[in-house]
Amino acid sequence: MFGYVRLEVRRTLRDTGFVVGGIAMPVLMYLLFTNLGTDDGEWKALSMVGMAAYGALGSALNTGGAVAEDRATGWLRQLRVTPMTPREVVTGRALTGAVTVLPAIVAVLLAGALVNGVRLAVWQWAAITLLLWLGSLPFTLLGLGNGYRMTGPTTGVVNMACNLGLAVLGGLWFPISLFPHWLRALSGYTPTQRYAQLGTAVAQGHVPAPGAVVVLAAWLLLFGSYAVLSYRRRAGSI
Repeated sequence: MFGYVRLEVRRTLRDTGFVVGGIAMPVLMYLLFTNLGTDDGEWKALSMVGMAAYGALGSALNTGGAVAEDRATGWLRQLRVTPMTPREVVTGRALTGAVTVLPAIVAVLLAGALVNGVRLAVWQWAAITLLLWLGSLPFTLLGLGNGYRMTGPTTGVVNMACNLGLAVLGGLWFPISLFPHWLRALSGYTPTQRYAQLGTAVAQGHVPAPGAVVVLAAWLLLFGSYAVLSYRRRAGSI
């Protein structure tokens, strides 16, 4: 299974579309949003976390697009003749998503430190990276669920809608303080808003709120169930 993971990670990182859309774009958006007429150090630090979360979200969902493409080309059928069990194939894909979100997170954090001059303690940098990495798992499972359930083109459209919708509603692009009251209340139930809170709390020197962990864990269970049900539905055709 780990050989399969290495293969899929290499395939993903060699994909130009993934490198540009999943790594370069969040960095460019972060630098653009934080250097338009403001020099607020706190905003640059918090926006850095939000854009790192956005990059991880896109990279995690990309895993589902790759699954849909593999179904269309027959690669998943080929895997059925290998010694790997279906559970190992799904787990391998989830691990691939977990690995490929790291470049997006690290790239934005490096831009914050090297270009925008964000200064944090060593433990804060390490904790933000770890929390954003671990917290991206629900979105990987969402992408896998879409990829196993839908065709390649449909998966691409749905993942893009999930990416943009969750990013905006979760306040990854703009502070939720700018939202109307009703939208701010809705944002608190989104997985992305709670996901970003894991990192922003550490950036401000606090421990993440228990509520953020609970809400994100609930979404993890929901998206995990969705991925399993999607795989079972398509098991006969792959």
